[in-house]
Amino acid sequence: MKKSTKKLAAILMCAALAGMSVAGCSNGEPETKAPETTKAAETTKAETKAETKAAVKSESAVNMADANVKKKDPSKHYKFGYTCMDGTNPFFVTIEKTMREMIEAQGDELVSVDPANDVTLQITQVEDLVSQKIDAMFMNPAEAEGILPALDQLKEAKIPTVGFDTEVADMSYLISYTGSDNYNAGFVCGEDLVKKCPNGGDIIVLDSPTMNSVTDRTNGFLDAIKNHNFNIVAQQDAKGNLEVSMGIAEDLLQAHGDVVAIFGGNDPTALGALAAANAAGIKDCKIYGVDGSPDIKAEMASGTSLIEGSGAQSPVKIAQSAVNIMYSYLNGEEVADRYPVETFLITSENVKDYGTDGWQ
Repeated sequence: MKKSTKKLAAILMCAALAGMSVAGCSNGEPETKAPETTKAAETTKAETKAETKAAVKSESAVNMADANVKKKDPSKHYKFGYTCMDGTNPFFVTIEKTMREMIEAQGDELVSVDPANDVTLQITQVEDLVSQKIDAMFMNPAEAEGILPALDQLKEAKIPTVGFDTEVADMSYLISYTGSDNYNAGFVCGEDLVKKCPNGGDIIVLDSPTMNSVTDRTNGFLDAIKNHNFNIVAQQDAKGNLEVSMGIAEDLLQAHGDVVAIFGGNDPTALGALAAANAAGIKDCKIYGVDGSPDIKAEMASGTSLIEGSGAQSPVKIAQSAVNIMYSYLNGEEVADRYPVETFLITSENVKDYGTDGWQ
């Protein structure tokens, strides 16, 4: 089959989101340890304090993710700017929609721009938002380092900025940040793979090095599978994009058709890999993504897909948290540097608990 014909078949398969069945493997056990000396006990006590502090912080994050927003002074009107790396990604579509609904319910305005993963365009768009005299900014960078000139402009204009989902290279530019525990989202995927394939095997990793969130997920995944006999035969930049990942995976699977797993830095990447694997006729490969999107959950719920799991996050809670942080700050309240939002694993075994018709 010609390559162009294969790509057409892959696209059609991707659109249908149809998969092949997967075989499972066996289980593994975690390790534990306890303090043995007085010094160790003191260390443990200090760690317990830190954990308690973290728990309080996590609780405040849950409170920030409340859908209800209250402004102290209803006579004030705010114009907010919004930018994300890719406005067509369903994850960011949900974040923008949720933010807009919350903000407009307060009688305020949200001006959104989409740089389509182009940080140069994103900088230009932020400059335009500054010229529109926005009161505050919601920022998700196309590139963690590359976005710094735009943050300089916001700082110079004294426009408070809340970061969401993906960190910037210098967090001091932000009044606060809220987002998923991306490292854990990748780690739980790796844990699941180790449990189901204890003998290891060859794997493909499709990451996106310019996106801090995807880098954190990839690092979590790689740490989880470290020293478990897995061999990375290829690790390539899929740019977090379905079509890009489909093309890359198609080429890689021609050379490595016997891989036991593919890890994608987000769900669109995983779905692209799925389309390529289906087109290649691969029937035994575990594909993991990160997001917990409705499309990926539908794949797992089908019971016949190569999609094995997704490190799930909640764009709704991230959006709610970001908006509440911003209003709290504008109301003169103190806000923390960061508000984490929980991540967890969804697989075919528990997908029924989360549904397939929307985000969790």
